[in-house]
Amino acid sequence: MSREHEWVDEEAGPVVRPYAVTRGRTKPTSSSALDLLATVVSTGLPAPAKAELGSQHRRLLTCVAGQSKPVAEVASTLGLPVAVVRVLLGDLLDHGLVTVRPPRDKAAAPSESLLREVINGLRAL
Repeated sequence: MSREHEWVDEEAGPVVRPYAVTRGRTKPTSSSALDLLATVVSTGLPAPAKAELGSQHRRLLTCVAGQSKPVAEVASTLGLPVAVVRVLLGDLLDHGLVTVRPPRDKAAAPSESLLREVINGLRAL
C-alpha cells in the first residue's frame, strides 16, 4: 500500500493535508469574494484541456452539478475546510466551470412578520 493512501481507520478516510489539496495555496486565484452563503452551481461546460483539475475539483463539480448550494454546505458535504473549498472554487471559476452568486441581500428577504402571517394563513386553511 502506498503511503499517500494510508488509512488511519475506516471512519477517518485517507489522510491528506489541506495544503496538499490546494498545492500550498491559501487564497483563491479569483478576485471575487466567496462568502459562506454565496451559492455555487456547475455551468455544465466541459473542462478545458489545459485545466489541471484534481480529484477534489471533480468531487466539487459533482457536488454542485444540477443544483446550487451555499459554499458552507459544499464544504460540509465534501468534508473539506472552507478555506480549501474557496481555493478549489477559485480554480473552477477561472476555468468557467462554476457560477457563484452572492448571498441574497438581507433587506430583500421577507420579514419575520410576513412569514408569521403566511404560516397563520396556512393554519387557518
